Amino acid sequence: MRNTLNLLLVILLALNLRPILTSIGPLLEPIRQGTGLGYQQAALLTALPVLCMGLVPLLQPWLRRWLSEHGGMLAGLAAIALACLWRLQLGSAWALIASAVLAGLGVAVVQGMMPGLVNRWFPMRLAPAMGLYSAALMTGGGLAAVLGPSVSALAGSWQAGLGVWALPAMLALLGWALLRPHQSVASAADVGGGHWFGNRRAWLLALYFGLINGGYTSMVAWLPAYHLEHGGTAQGGGELVGLMTVFQVAGALGLPLLLRRLRDRRPGLWLALTIQLGGFLGLLLAPAQAMGLWVAMIGLGLGACFSLSLTLTLEHLKHPGKAGSLAAFVQGVGFIVTGTVPYVTGWLREVSGDFQASWALLAVTVVAMLLVTARFTPGSYATAIARRGQAEGVAALS
Repeated sequence: MRNTLNLLLVILLALNLRPILTSIGPLLEPIRQGTGLGYQQAALLTALPVLCMGLVPLLQPWLRRWLSEHGGMLAGLAAIALACLWRLQLGSAWALIASAVLAGLGVAVVQGMMPGLVNRWFPMRLAPAMGLYSAALMTGGGLAAVLGPSVSALAGSWQAGLGVWALPAMLALLGWALLRPHQSVASAADVGGGHWFGNRRAWLLALYFGLINGGYTSMVAWLPAYHLEHGGTAQGGGELVGLMTVFQVAGALGLPLLLRRLRDRRPGLWLALTIQLGGFLGLLLAPAQAMGLWVAMIGLGLGACFSLSLTLTLEHLKHPGKAGSLAAFVQGVGFIVTGTVPYVTGWLREVSGDFQASWALLAVTVVAMLLVTARFTPGSYATAIARRGQAEGVAALS
């Protein structure tokens, strides 16, 4: 019964971690018309929350001194809900950008704690549990992309399509207050201590996580606009993001489950990256022929990559608290990298006049990550993670 409630809580929390990003793209044109945002400014609506998702986890070793896990979850969920409620009323570009920062800070706090929490609650079923968490996270994003235009049309304003996501945030806030297990208030020993700035493997994992997930933020930011350029509609753009999400969920759940008996995560990552590469090459070379197929391939690869890369990170350490601390660092640096990608791809769109240069950049990035994946042999985990300048790194292995 307790495990079931914990799973329900993981799903409820994860559903709120992507609507602030994915609700923007399908409504980008009415937002731009109503606020005067350019493409590069509009990229800030995705890039800034993702940068918050990076910076806040990096501060986690210091934040833990005055903010408990329980208090952090409540504050994070409240920030998401308040940002969405604010979006129901705002009408200026800078207010919209400010709401993105507030929501991004909330997501950053919750998301930074989630891998360690999942690792602590489900130590014997880590890969499937991380797959479920990833799938729920992506499902929330897909629902926001698909339903946002309909809500906006029904209410007669684009603000409603952005603000309605306060409801699931308030539900998650209530769920955490009522359903969290007593052991979720972890001690300092449970959550780990210190930082990972001096560890080369931690940096490699962080850059890897950031780059292989950079395609997600770019697709969320620009896929609906790309669809419009090829004669589509706002609703159709949202449905494409929804299609991508369906396959993300399938990748996040299916591939880890299929390969659950393998200790080596590299075959799954190679497969996921190859599928993702095929999708980007399709968008680059033949977008009009099978856009739905290319988007589905990208989604399948992205979903599996997100889940497997976080699992790979957590498996570098046996202690749940130390593994959660490493995952927070990896997400911190990784999301800073990920957050810059849609800004760069938006700039490429601005200067080139189309998205082909953007898709080419993402394809090259995937090729580079295919090569980097070879470094992550399971036998290298303990040795690589022990190479750090701080004495606390040795203690992290105990």
